[in-house]
Amino acid sequence: LHAAWLGRAVGCLLGKPVEKLPLSAIRDLARATGNWPLNSWFTAKGLPADLAAAHPWNRRSAGTSLAENIDGMPEDDDLNYPLLNLLLLQRHGKNFTTAQLARLWLDELPAGRTFTAERIAYRNLLSGIEPPLTARHRNPFREWIGAAIRADIHGWTHPGDPAAAAAQAYRDASLTHTANGIYGAMFVAATIATAAGGRSDIHQCLRTGLSVIPPRSRLAQAIRFGIDTAHKEPDFEQAVDLIHAIYGHHHWVHVIPNAALLAAALTHADGDFTGSICRAVSGGWDTDSNGATAGSIAGLLAGHPDALPDRWTAPLKNRLATSVPGFAGIGFDTLAHLTHQEALRP
Repeated sequence: LHAAWLGRAVGCLLGKPVEKLPLSAIRDLARATGNWPLNSWFTAKGLPADLAAAHPWNRRSAGTSLAENIDGMPEDDDLNYPLLNLLLLQRHGKNFTTAQLARLWLDELPAGRTFTAERIAYRNLLSGIEPPLTARHRNPFREWIGAAIRADIHGWTHPGDPAAAAAQAYRDASLTHTANGIYGAMFVAATIATAAGGRSDIHQCLRTGLSVIPPRSRLAQAIRFGIDTAHKEPDFEQAVDLIHAIYGHHHWVHVIPNAALLAAALTHADGDFTGSICRAVSGGWDTDSNGATAGSIAGLLAGHPDALPDRWTAPLKNRLATSVPGFAGIGFDTLAHLTHQEALRP
């Protein structure tokens, strides 16, 4: 669990400066600094001025996520939601209801730190709309990636029990998402639960994740395409181009293209931590979210924080910034201990 928390943070941080940038820009920025295929933090050092002007870093993230600026783990919604779900389990246990999650959000989640489907659901709650209508009422983002980035805790606290992890993720996701948006959370939770069981490789983890969602859904089809493409293409850059050609018509935050890319990255890296996060981020779209989920899964498979390269974990300084009350500045070792306590609860 310590490695999983660290992996999630590292993958998220790696993807933060290039979030929202097109695939071509990510490749150009990395190549210009001798970091392609991607293998380390992004940096502005040595970057030609014309390229920096043509492809500006994510304005909210560059100041804290480029190699020369990293000083602990900065705040991000990809880490805020695991913290909120940890609070949820501490207060209500594994049998929490979607209504209890909604109340927790209103009490502990600043509205300004919500985005897309989560912001719409939050607004609906404030308007007196109750779940599951919160996910459907005037919510054009209900099949985007938001529920999937909240699913880690459900997998972490059900090691070796992917069905229970998926069921818990369903109750969480139903607050904000429908259909493939929910399936994305269930897939991630089950994949992580399998990895947390400690007896599976990445390929078995992904197969198990697929087993809990409708096999004819668009999400399942996309995940299978990502896996198959990664197996067939030895060059991951070529695999990414194929995935973008098929799924590039979706919005960059939609769950379907991102799930295809995540599955491809994990498959191609064969469980390796650096390979997993770098492939996930280098493929574009929702770079910090894909990097975070890939890092969580690959961290679990690594099995121990010392198995993660120091060049990734040392800059985090065992310190997490967050707007979730009670967690500001907390260490990843402490978070692992708290998560383990919830995993042991019936």
